[in-house]
Amino acid sequence: MNSIYGYTREKLEAYFLSKGEKKFKALQVFEWLYVHKNSNVDTWSNIKKELREEIKKDFSFETPKIIREEKDTLTRKYLFELKDKEHIESVIMFHDYGISICVSSQVGCNMGCAFCESGRRKKVRNLEAYELVTQILEIEKNLNERISSVVIMGIGEPLDNYENVLSFIRIINDAKGLAIGIRHITLSTSGLVPKIYDLMKENIQINLAVSLHAPNDTIRNQIMKVNQVYNISQLMTAIKDYIAVTNRRVTIEYVMLKEINDSSKCALELATLLHGLNIYVNLIPYNETSHINLSKSDAKTIKEFAAVLKQKGINVTIRKEFGSKISAACGQLRSKEVEK
Repeated sequence: MNSIYGYTREKLEAYFLSKGEKKFKALQVFEWLYVHKNSNVDTWSNIKKELREEIKKDFSFETPKIIREEKDTLTRKYLFELKDKEHIESVIMFHDYGISICVSSQVGCNMGCAFCESGRRKKVRNLEAYELVTQILEIEKNLNERISSVVIMGIGEPLDNYENVLSFIRIINDAKGLAIGIRHITLSTSGLVPKIYDLMKENIQINLAVSLHAPNDTIRNQIMKVNQVYNISQLMTAIKDYIAVTNRRVTIEYVMLKEINDSSKCALELATLLHGLNIYVNLIPYNETSHINLSKSDAKTIKEFAAVLKQKGINVTIRKEFGSKISAACGQLRSKEVEK
């Protein structure tokens, strides 16, 4: 039985048309689910009883269960148990402009990045669209607050689960869905070049973040297996084309790894690589994990790296550290659960 939370409004309209009903019924259902947060079909007073029974027969309303929560001052991390007893996690961060959530898109990940706890455990399966949507719904219910921005940067490679992630974006962006502004939605990819080209044709104005993490193929090959398939030259061509087609700025994610990619030479090389592009660089202090023998760059090194980029005319920010006390590195909480 399909979950109703995985249906875009257009897909739900097609369902009602197939039942001989008017397609505006889809709008009414969206309002009950996402505006009123009411999944009790029997109380949907503007839908006739016979149709409510059909809906109950045709759709599941089940959601993943939160089985663990860890808290830090500005961060909370949630471990979800899915219907098949697999586990994923989501992180929320409290900002002065609202609450953001980082959602998972897969159970495990096949990208195998050397610094990432998620990649230490292989991909089990893609998440269905409803399993992405309900991460937000369940956490909003837990907090009793609205989430205002979304980053698809948790466990998994979003572009490796392309169709489900696109459905998720359309549902949460829908004015009668979760009504999260399209420019408040960020998709992060490790660099699946063909899918970047697919995404640029979708005509959706989301934010694209690319996990570059190295200024050359030698370093990137060491820490990111994807580079052996789509190297930096191919990736940079895709980024340039994406900017040209969408007229949107691209974020370059760069995790700072001690004595690997954090030298001033690396900074100069990165500045040359990115010169003249409509991008900004987000330097990320590495969130260390006991299973991976890598260390984060010290604060002085990160500031010096940023200063070199600024001097060369590159827009750069240093990401504020969130959740280092609560297993917030991507995949840590799931790994603990699996290892139990």
